[in-house]
Amino acid sequence: MKLTKKIMLSENDMPKMWYNIMADMPNKPLPVLHPATKQPVTIDDLSPIFAKGLCEQEVSQERWIEIPDEVYNLYRIYRPTPLVRASGLEKALDTPAKIYFKNESVSPVGSHKLNSALPQAYFNKIEGTKHITTETGAGQWGSAMSIACKHFGLDLRVFMVKVSFEQKPFRRSIMNTYGATVFASPSSETEIGRKMQQQFPGTAGSLGMAISEAVEEAIKDPDTKYTLGSVLNHVMIHQSIIGLEAEKQMDIAGDYPDVVIACFGGGSNFGGIAMPFMRHNFVDGAKTRYIAAEPASCPKLSRGKFQYDFGDTEGYTPLIPMYTVGHEFEPASIHAGGLRYHGAGQIVSQLLKDGMIEVQDIPQLETFDAATLFARCEGIIPAPESSHAIAAAIREALKAKEEGKEKTILFNLSGHGLIDMVAYRQYMDGQLTNYEVPQAEIDKNLAKIAELQPK
Repeated sequence: MKLTKKIMLSENDMPKMWYNIMADMPNKPLPVLHPATKQPVTIDDLSPIFAKGLCEQEVSQERWIEIPDEVYNLYRIYRPTPLVRASGLEKALDTPAKIYFKNESVSPVGSHKLNSALPQAYFNKIEGTKHITTETGAGQWGSAMSIACKHFGLDLRVFMVKVSFEQKPFRRSIMNTYGATVFASPSSETEIGRKMQQQFPGTAGSLGMAISEAVEEAIKDPDTKYTLGSVLNHVMIHQSIIGLEAEKQMDIAGDYPDVVIACFGGGSNFGGIAMPFMRHNFVDGAKTRYIAAEPASCPKLSRGKFQYDFGDTEGYTPLIPMYTVGHEFEPASIHAGGLRYHGAGQIVSQLLKDGMIEVQDIPQLETFDAATLFARCEGIIPAPESSHAIAAAIREALKAKEEGKEKTILFNLSGHGLIDMVAYRQYMDGQLTNYEVPQAEIDKNLAKIAELQPK
């Protein structure tokens, strides 16, 4: 058995353009709709909330989009990221499968989120935006946006889902260190926050609530814009740098993935690693499989419904064609806070609808079993979110062992878990449990969005 092998690219090999899968999809996604008119949204509809450059990317059909020099130079601080052969994990599993992981945890904030935070801050800066608002689930996106705003001289207010605000105080400290102001959501800072506190006393919060609060502030102030760390098309475009680098690294390794895996919240890191490879399925006839690993406690892909739904709890956002469990769904308080989201992005939802993507629901305890094994084999303690991808990769490797077949597995290690040790301590002390969502709860929330569907 070979030792773990790290496959690096030089700075000169870093992609200079992002990839947009919209150009190659056999079936284009349904349009995002204005909730009042039920007509497709325009750049003018989106620009009061988002920077215009990002709005243009959101609706773009161009295959390749140039990375601005200012963003490219900041990428060079930590990119290209390593591709690693997980030979220690292979040995522990006694599998004929080859397992590789793209290590996005080496970024300054410890996750892939900086790949989109930097361009989002840049496009807001050149437009003249002075203030940014955003939400964060587990704190990775808030941390990334905090340092990105500091790079471009913007101030930032972050609405952090209350349960993560309490579970992960050091993530809050990171955001404060970079200069951001952080509030537990729902907060008393906004009308929707105060409304949610009254309507749901004692709520643990949700990404949908936090998005509503951040969007409300952007709507009310023309000098303020909103940024989102997942779900939207322009975020998938920025994250494509992960898969574009991985393609080159797999070529250096003389290998090609039979299956690509990533954890799934709204779709950013899944889309980032999967979509550049997926274009070869569309254009070149490749047969690679793609697995989205979501928490069993928030099963929007496996048990949700393909419907138009809001991206937030209050209904400030446009209507997105998505797999959803309903925008009022409040997920269980699992430690993978970045995956506690009710819906999936427009592009990923269409790919799932077309059978291009597989889904695996992973219970919380299985993710920590996988994370602990991975840490002991590879020396990296993974984020609870990333551990869903590791668990799915282990399932695939053990299946290859049962079948006696070789298989090449690639997964995205979207972030490290060095600020999640409270969760690991609770796991080792036997204090964590699995959560199963009653079907009646999903049905109740889906019934509430029936009236949102276009006639």
